[in-house]
Amino acid sequence: MQLWTTLQAILPAPLNPGFLLCMHILACTDIHGAYDTVIDILTAEPGVDVLIIGGDLTTHGTPEEATRAIGQFQQFGIPVLAVAGNMDLPSFEHAYDTLGVNISGRGIVIENVGFFGVAGSPLTPMHTPYEIPEALIRERAESGWRDVQSSRWKVFVPHAPPLGTSLDRIFSGRHVGSRAVREFVDQSQPDVLLCGHIHEARGVNQLGNTRMVNCGSAARGFFASVEIVDSVTINLREHRPKQRNP
Repeated sequence: MQLWTTLQAILPAPLNPGFLLCMHILACTDIHGAYDTVIDILTAEPGVDVLIIGGDLTTHGTPEEATRAIGQFQQFGIPVLAVAGNMDLPSFEHAYDTLGVNISGRGIVIENVGFFGVAGSPLTPMHTPYEIPEALIRERAESGWRDVQSSRWKVFVPHAPPLGTSLDRIFSGRHVGSRAVREFVDQSQPDVLLCGHIHEARGVNQLGNTRMVNCGSAARGFFASVEIVDSVTINLREHRPKQRNP
């Protein structure tokens, strides 16, 4: 049984409003096969309660490769939740379902925090493996949102950032994020948004009450740390491998 299932079984949902939550979320996106880097981050980062894989675990990888990687992360004994990215295959959805980690178009509540997300990206001229229409992005966001209504805190994990923010600006200055993600955030105001996709737009931003972070590429050692106590604290972090003695 997955650890998050065990937590759901022993903790009432929703929890007593007086329950003091303290959750440390570690978010990695755009890993692109650098699984050892994520393992190094997990090893070095103390007190992680939940690991979020926010898409592009691989670059045109297979579901079998994704299954092996997620299995490595699960060995740390914490809940792992994931969405596929545009450079992953749509068939990752089934693999993630089998592993019990998929939050694309659905929600999972751990303690009093509800996690939900959207896999893939909007349609692009590059025709990458997992691109979907904006209408489907909105549909999946709404579906996951419904699943987490009982939770005190709501964490949205779309692979693609919302349109028209600092988190979706490419080197040319154009904004290339998801219109559906932007509209959903403007309307529903989840507490936290964790995204990736646009590597060069690593940073934090805010829309209304929604705190947002583009985690950057974990393949380069970038990740985000989110602390939820009585408020949300987001920190951009970087893992630098230790220099080995010659």
